[in-house]
Amino acid sequence: MNTMKIAIGSDHAGFDYKEPLVNILKELGHDVEDFGPATADSVDYPDFAHPVASSVEDGKSQFGVLICGSANGVAITANKHQGIRAAIAWQKEISVLARLHNDANIICIPARFIDLDLAKEIVKAFLTTDFEGGRHANRVNKISCS
Repeated sequence: MNTMKIAIGSDHAGFDYKEPLVNILKELGHDVEDFGPATADSVDYPDFAHPVASSVEDGKSQFGVLICGSANGVAITANKHQGIRAAIAWQKEISVLARLHNDANIICIPARFIDLDLAKEIVKAFLTTDFEGGRHANRVNKISCS
């Protein structure tokens, strides 16, 4: 796996998963930018999803990881950014398909519905899967509204 810059963020529901995911990403040799939060206190997920999405959108990070209770809030927020394809994954295979077929660049983890070991596997699979291109590229190129 090549060294990449990875942006990560969560809300309070995903906070307990964030640090272990940061650690595994660093162990894999990646440069990680943690956009917070710094505590498990209640926060508003857009305050952390937007900076992660902006980092990927602007090319400062190759990929992003967002964690919240259901993953819906962070995915909806991140997908407001042009060029962002944030996918929710609750199984390893879904994260692989998000990369293969959708060229997803942010993976969204539902912390209240999966355990930490599975979250780690999902993130690893996401980062080690390449976009398949071909017929999928035509579809991906139709996603943006601009």
